[in-house]
Amino acid sequence: MAPKRRHRRTEMEPNRRMVSDELIKGNQTDEFDGHRRLPISPSSIFFVVLFLLASSFAVYWGSRSTRKAPTHHLSVYERGIVKTDVCYKEILIENARVMFNRSVRHFPNPVLAYITPWNSRGYEVAKEFTSKFTHISPVWYELKSQGKKLFLDGRDNADKRLVNDLSKNGNVLVLPRVVLEAFPADLLLNRKQWSKACNIILKECREMEYDGIVLESWSRWARYGVLHDPEMRKMALEFIKRLGQEMHSVNSVKNASHHLELIYVIPAPHSQNLAEYDFGPQDLQELSDSIDGLSLMTYDFSGPQNPGPNAPLSWIHSSMQLLLGGNNEGGLVSHAHMIFLGMNLYGNDFVLSEAGSGGAIIGRDYLSLLEKHRPVLRWDEKSAEHFFIYSHDNLQHVVFYPSLKSISMRMDEARAWGAGLSLWEIGQGLDYFYELL
Repeated sequence: MAPKRRHRRTEMEPNRRMVSDELIKGNQTDEFDGHRRLPISPSSIFFVVLFLLASSFAVYWGSRSTRKAPTHHLSVYERGIVKTDVCYKEILIENARVMFNRSVRHFPNPVLAYITPWNSRGYEVAKEFTSKFTHISPVWYELKSQGKKLFLDGRDNADKRLVNDLSKNGNVLVLPRVVLEAFPADLLLNRKQWSKACNIILKECREMEYDGIVLESWSRWARYGVLHDPEMRKMALEFIKRLGQEMHSVNSVKNASHHLELIYVIPAPHSQNLAEYDFGPQDLQELSDSIDGLSLMTYDFSGPQNPGPNAPLSWIHSSMQLLLGGNNEGGLVSHAHMIFLGMNLYGNDFVLSEAGSGGAIIGRDYLSLLEKHRPVLRWDEKSAEHFFIYSHDNLQHVVFYPSLKSISMRMDEARAWGAGLSLWEIGQGLDYFYELL
């Protein structure tokens, strides 16, 4: 929405001010002076009126010429910068031009945004663009065990002022992430521990006025072999269901008409077929009535040992197919709305000539590389990602980092499924990315 016009008030021209003053004095003399009125001819009145009209038009047109022309803020699409043949100069110039209405959402489905305590920029983005998100998940907590004792670690990270600020800025729900660090066997094989874990989480939600939590445990359970054992896997799913049911029985402190939410984090499969430890359609079917969503980690496809794109679009599509048990015309497609499709806002800078070297970069690192090396950006059709190659200290690097085009295409993929988005994490992206949401 274009800003309201500001009209500059133009100073009255000296001639007009003089004429007005004289007329006022003349009128005062005629009405209040004891002197005899002088006769005024019709021709004199005509010329005075004509002079006033001419002066008025002069001031009117003069003021119009000094007005600022209405400004129409062009979107990233109208500016023609959502494209494959992007230039590094465009990114350096355009990335910080935040000219859009921050309160308008373009993406119709839910958007979960992660923020981390080690990147304060994420907190700023969360407050600046609150209306672009439906859920914000601060990465604050770990549920740990010490013998039979369970405790929640992370209250020191929690920022209640941020929670309050976000609530004032819009209707966003705040669900901190809780990583389940408790030793799996100690927790899952003892149902009394389930009750303790649920009570600890519910107590924290009540005291800190959260709207629920984002729970992460699947990858850890896979490392401990829990998911390879049918009985242990069954117990793991039952625990998640129990926690979800407990949370759904309690209303949010801030919104008495809304129950606490549970969103569960799951990794994306890295092969064409589901492995034994992958989260699949049966698991989704089992949990669907007890949780409010799944945060699918469709990123980190490549690493230093196998340099390449961060999240190939074809891999994202196949991950959705595997999870839903078919394509978007069958299987569990009715559950697609529960999925928050993962999208990275960070990139990677890999060293090609040294296997295992390189790692993640965030927005400011990326801009610094563009300024320093002035690279030619290339578009990889297969992965639908931008990348560039540069040399430093006789070592060749390849950099993959999100672009307006790559993000736009992943949003289209989510729309096609009717899925939401989960962004890791918003402090790592460029400001103009959020115009797309």
